[in-house]
Amino acid sequence: MVMFKVSVGLLPVALLTATPAMAHGQEISNDLDRCGASATGPAVLVDVRGFAAPTGKVRLQTYPATKSAWLAKGAWLNRIDTAVRPSNGAMRFCMPVPEPGRYAIAVRHDRNGNGKTEISRDGGGFSNNPSISIFNLGKPSVEKAAIQVGPGVTRITINLQYM
Repeated sequence: MVMFKVSVGLLPVALLTATPAMAHGQEISNDLDRCGASATGPAVLVDVRGFAAPTGKVRLQTYPATKSAWLAKGAWLNRIDTAVRPSNGAMRFCMPVPEPGRYAIAVRHDRNGNGKTEISRDGGGFSNNPSISIFNLGKPSVEKAAIQVGPGVTRITINLQYM
């Protein structure tokens, strides 16, 4: 049997260094007050336009704008998952980010709300609105989707695309 000796004096340091990693993958509500007139940021106010149908669910995920994190499973920072309720084909979301810097946002419209991506039915979009096609399987490079977020509220529009 192998036994390990743990120094209690180092335990608080280990917990503190683990905290940033635990912040990844946080599901949040769409709190528009975080991007309101008195908001201090940093955050991204995202207008998502072009819903093909007022049905299903929409998911927004924010990623660090790095090749290793972009669209990698579990590498997202914040996620908003909600029912589609567009007004004039659009919805607005507030995505807080940990600090000013480069980020990228991915949006998926799951038209039937089954939680599975169906390329022929579901829509998607990304910050900076890069084109998507069957050839890149709807996944643009991080350089095409990266945005700079300042200390306040950064406003962007993402136009949904359907194949």
